[in-house]
Amino acid sequence: MDRLQQTHGLTAEQREIVATVRTFAEREILPVAGDLERADAYPEQIVAGMRDLGLFGLMIGEEHGGLGASLLTYALVVEELARGWMSVSGIINTHFIVAWMVAQHGTPAQRAHYLPRMAAGDVRGAFSMTEPGCGSDVAAIRTRAVRDGDAYVIDGQKTWLTNGATSSLVATLVKTDPDAGHRGMTTFLVDKTPGFGEVAPGLTVPGKLSKMGYRGIDTTELVFDGYRIDAGQILGGVPGRGFAHMMDGVEVGRVNVAARACGMARRAYELAVDYARRRETFGRPIAEHQAVLFRLAEMATKVEAAHQMTVMAARRKDSGERNDLEAGMAKYLAGEYCKEVIEDAFRVHGGYGYSTEYEIERLYREAPMLLIGEGTADIQKMIIGRRLLEG
Repeated sequence: MDRLQQTHGLTAEQREIVATVRTFAEREILPVAGDLERADAYPEQIVAGMRDLGLFGLMIGEEHGGLGASLLTYALVVEELARGWMSVSGIINTHFIVAWMVAQHGTPAQRAHYLPRMAAGDVRGAFSMTEPGCGSDVAAIRTRAVRDGDAYVIDGQKTWLTNGATSSLVATLVKTDPDAGHRGMTTFLVDKTPGFGEVAPGLTVPGKLSKMGYRGIDTTELVFDGYRIDAGQILGGVPGRGFAHMMDGVEVGRVNVAARACGMARRAYELAVDYARRRETFGRPIAEHQAVLFRLAEMATKVEAAHQMTVMAARRKDSGERNDLEAGMAKYLAGEYCKEVIEDAFRVHGGYGYSTEYEIERLYREAPMLLIGEGTADIQKMIIGRRLLEG
């Protein structure tokens, strides 16, 4: 199994970071993930450990107190975290998307104000595009911000915010010019108090959404009712650029989701191999039966293929090139393969795969989120097809 998911050409520093996170996942995440997931409990100690490791500032520049790591390094870290528990990687991903957007598109004042505190983990980010009834149709959002002197007044409802309660900064997409299509959208940097209820005047986090998987972290709605915000909180300082800002963040987020899928698939494969070696039928381990052996071979091939495509997408972004095609391919392939590998691991476990005492049951419930997060599989295929036809 050590031959799977190898990444060639890493520096000594990159290898050290990945090894450190792998050890952290083994010692601090895997032993408690099952209990926390069943209780739907926020992993406070794990998050504190990630903060101590500097993971909240992994890709934030050194000039702002971060580690200044590449997207590739980040993707490899996410693989290790998701191998331990996919929910934990979601906490970091959402935070990172906001930090990326501020670093790439924020004004100098916004970068100086937010990034050092985000790198330290004192400010944690969430981002908000989705609304009830809109789904992947971002252009159909209804939340509006109306200019009122030097401020804007926001009204509307958002949903499916990861870190919705624990965050203190939410990058929120709204319409400032409803008649201008994508050019009428603006991203606001919304400061709030962590928690539920009214977290700022005119801003409410109603409660945590109940989910079949991806538990333990807070996924919430966000309700704006006459919420006033200074015009200086527009990301980049200029209205009308929010859609492009959000798509840039989501493009990076898709590499993250692909990496999560790689980590989960690797864990499912490991569980299947371990079980197949221990479980005996007809006088020998089931791993020696051709049907199981073929299944393991197919699983390993998918684990490796997804990892290599994710590495390619991350490296392309790191080179400064457009990577929406590669990120879409990686997210689509890794998500689909992850689902298939976990289902095969479930089959290898037989009846025990249906038991909550076995880890594969949790993975089986978590995998579907990867098919819809950061754009559904069908959305990825639309992106891929259109980019290919561009030539």
